[in-house]
Amino acid sequence: MPALPCPRAAAIASPLAEALETMPQPLALYDTGGDQVLANAAWRTLVDGADAQAGNAAVSACVAALAQACPGATKPSHMLLRLGCHEGVARWYKLTMARWPLAGGAQLLIHASLAEVDQEVGQCERLAHTVATYQRMANASADCIKVLTPQGVLQHMNSAGCQALNVAEAAAAGRRWLDLLPSAMHPAARRALARAAAGKTCRFSSVTQVQDIPCYWDNLLTPVTDARGKVISILCVSRDVTALRSVEQRLRDACQIDALTGLPNRNSFKMQLQRSLAHHRQGDPSIGLLLVDLDHFKHVNDTLGHVAGDQLLRSLARRLRACLPGDSYIARLDGDEFAIILPQLPHMDALLEAAARIQRQAELPILHRGRPINVGMSIGCTLYPRDARNASGLLRCAEVALSDIKTSGRGGVRMYNVHLMHNAARTAAQVIRARAIIREKSIEPFYQAKIRIDDRRIQGFEALLRWRDRRGQARLPRQVAEAFKNYELATHISDAMRERVFSDITAWRARGLLSVPISLNAAPVEFLRDDYAERLLQQMQTHGIPTDLIEIEITEHSLSERSAAFVERALRKLKQAGVRIALDDFGTGHSSFTNLRDYPVDFIKIDRDFIHRMHADAVIAAIVRALCQLGPALHMTIIAEGVETAAQLEMLRKKGCTIAQGFLFHHPQPADAIARLLLQDAAHNVATLPPAAAQRAY
Repeated sequence: MPALPCPRAAAIASPLAEALETMPQPLALYDTGGDQVLANAAWRTLVDGADAQAGNAAVSACVAALAQACPGATKPSHMLLRLGCHEGVARWYKLTMARWPLAGGAQLLIHASLAEVDQEVGQCERLAHTVATYQRMANASADCIKVLTPQGVLQHMNSAGCQALNVAEAAAAGRRWLDLLPSAMHPAARRALARAAAGKTCRFSSVTQVQDIPCYWDNLLTPVTDARGKVISILCVSRDVTALRSVEQRLRDACQIDALTGLPNRNSFKMQLQRSLAHHRQGDPSIGLLLVDLDHFKHVNDTLGHVAGDQLLRSLARRLRACLPGDSYIARLDGDEFAIILPQLPHMDALLEAAARIQRQAELPILHRGRPINVGMSIGCTLYPRDARNASGLLRCAEVALSDIKTSGRGGVRMYNVHLMHNAARTAAQVIRARAIIREKSIEPFYQAKIRIDDRRIQGFEALLRWRDRRGQARLPRQVAEAFKNYELATHISDAMRERVFSDITAWRARGLLSVPISLNAAPVEFLRDDYAERLLQQMQTHGIPTDLIEIEITEHSLSERSAAFVERALRKLKQAGVRIALDDFGTGHSSFTNLRDYPVDFIKIDRDFIHRMHADAVIAAIVRALCQLGPALHMTIIAEGVETAAQLEMLRKKGCTIAQGFLFHHPQPADAIARLLLQDAAHNVATLPPAAAQRAY
């Protein structure tokens, strides 16, 4: 715009005024004192609307302030004004002011223009409100929130972050993040920053000290990218996980410490054993491992209660700690079983000496409510690297040694040797084989007759366990003998055996063949659940078998086992129901006729070893004669097992034995052969059996 010729409105050229009047943008001219010189129609409509006085005053004040503050300024100045208009709605406008030189340079006029920016200002206000809200949210968070440049310079940090790093909020921006961290954190933080700057989310853990108390942090760095995928900033969130770490530690302790004794538990023991073996170097002293099992601990719980059992375990744990070297490691594995790791053992004798010290702890009485608790120990021992090359192998060796001493009577110390592993492998193979014959339903009973010596009439049959292999060949029970030490396996085998026997009895009775009893063998372990009699009678009732057709044979060992009370109760219940009882293998255990009077026994079967030795051993012959004479006096029938020769039979006849069983009369045969034998017996009214080859099948 050209310079105006005069300073007042009267001097303003009419063409200029007319030009301003026609322009759509609100325009006005003011002098340096803030007085309006000229305003066009758009200005008047806007400013002189609903609140002309206030609008003009506001603009005049801005003009005067500009002229006073910057008298020599030539560049345009901008200000925001909120003006009311004729619609009665206040809006935001951008006031632009520029100086106009007058003719001769004596005075200046100020050119003012208004542009509505209400929408832009509203957007800015909303954005500012959003930013403030986010700021408040970030400050309300307990996490330390930081915004970094890709180079690691702080752009923003919330209150929690400033407090954690001990930085004033006003002084946070512009500082290097790494400079605020402990030096120990720098390597991990630098790697995480580099990965985040490369566009990858990453995290790392760190520890700081607050008044000598460790504070644990979890740091997560997330890259922030623009529309083109370029990393423009990095969001770093650091969370205080000290409380969580404390909870994790307590849970870890709970998972690794036995709550009752305070000793390490099985999980902790396995880790320690692996560490001990990993640190062992060639030429170092051996590492010893002992597994300790309390003998008959269940009896303590059953008789004195679990409180007494718990006190026993706690007391023994304290004693074990006290009697062993400080570098030993003691753990409670489960129930009444402990494990002990002894490093730096110069020789095997040192391990055995430690085992002896452990055993003596059980010999000292432990009092519970004034009453002593007595318990024994069985200990299995092994040495590394002599016996095994890894932790699992070493533990297996100790378990084998412990299992061997437990099965051989409990109490004492057993050192592992390779023969024990062979026995364990054989035991495992038998158990696997037993599970297979149960699963494949390959059990089949064979029957051997019991013969009255005087007339060779059949007096009954003993059902003997057999099983068929994959070639159909009958196998003997000794190949699964270990299964009869396991309650579950023994019970499943006996159930399957009785099912087959009862089915055979039912078939024979349907043909009118069977009138003599069938005897069934019962393993001692079958009585452990104290329900043997009930289960047998229920099975007989299901098949409709009369009780006078069934006899039960038990061994002498059944009467000396810890389940003897269960055995006696079952036998009395069976005897009351009409089932007769036979004591098998008599002479191999510790029974006596005095003890036998206390049991409901109907038959005594002399062990085959006595029969085979009575010709060559006068003492054995005297024992057999005494049995044959005392049996009737006790109302018990004597049966001789394993009779294989005519000379043995004749000697038994002279000694007064009435019933015999063995290969001399009859080999064990399957059910169809027995049916033919019973038919023959029925046809001739007597079964005279041909002698058989004297070979053992037991």
